[in-house]
Amino acid sequence: MERVVEVEQVSFEENNQEANLRPSSWDDYIGQEKIKKNLRVFIDASKKRNEALDHILFYGPPGLGKTTLSYLISHEMNSNIKITAGPMIEKSGDLAAILTNLEEGDILFIDEIHRLSPAVEEILYPAMEDYRLDIIIGSGPAAQTVKIDLPRFTLIGATTRAGMLSNPLRERFGMHFRMQFYTDKELAKIIQKASSKLEKFCQDDASLEIARRSRGTPRVALRLLRRVRDFAEVEAEDEIILSRCQYALDELGVNDKGFDEMDLNLLELLISNKGKPMGLSTIAAALSEDEGTIEDAIEPYLLANGYIERTARGRVASVKSYELFRLTPPALEKKEETLF
Repeated sequence: MERVVEVEQVSFEENNQEANLRPSSWDDYIGQEKIKKNLRVFIDASKKRNEALDHILFYGPPGLGKTTLSYLISHEMNSNIKITAGPMIEKSGDLAAILTNLEEGDILFIDEIHRLSPAVEEILYPAMEDYRLDIIIGSGPAAQTVKIDLPRFTLIGATTRAGMLSNPLRERFGMHFRMQFYTDKELAKIIQKASSKLEKFCQDDASLEIARRSRGTPRVALRLLRRVRDFAEVEAEDEIILSRCQYALDELGVNDKGFDEMDLNLLELLISNKGKPMGLSTIAAALSEDEGTIEDAIEPYLLANGYIERTARGRVASVKSYELFRLTPPALEKKEETLF
């Protein structure tokens, strides 16, 4: 089922639209203030030393601006950026071709870097550490190792699942940054900037309403903004107003907390288990959904906001979830039974 609040799967057309709405300068980038502050120091220091920036790892839920930050870093460093993704680098030769085409100070951005194969990772280690490429030519007794010097480059890795990165690869990154969910105010600012680029001004209360339903994620906020704009244009409205915004989001099935049908189904399933932990495979089977989708796309926001809890035995609904459905948590029900 296609979800309007989905952050993992992005179509080519949507990717282009999102790129057009990305901030073009450091000051335009809203949110992730701590990361921005530290990065500015490291960038300024590298520029003063006339060196390539150290390798950077961004990790956290999808849609929080890892790619956008990488573009801005390349802009600040006055360097070219080459973008690829872990699943696209199938053989060590693919990575060797990319690395040998880099120039001094270039930035190589690898999205979903945790999906690199072990053979490809082995090529990456000396490239990151010694700026050297070790290629084996031939096989058996006639095999020879050829060493190729590489220009000093910066690797920026992005991952939604930092735990799946191998230790040797993780340790070779000089900087590690965890991307945080955005506040409603930050998202409202992003929405207003984007609405002006879309030439459809979004009023303050309407932008805050979209922000509240965007799951703390800019990618979702921009997607909802585009859909709300469609509703406003059909009604020939010059601006996006609160009432049209609320109507559009309700029609899209996104409630006032940013939950859609899949989120509610997951919470209802955990609540129906009456406080007993439920394993990921059981949840996936009950919802007819892939385990990876649940773990990467549905759970992060619910976990971050305290609606579900992970235990050693599985997932359980929190007190907050019971309050959402106006139900009494099992622990309180037992206390009441004991009292009476």
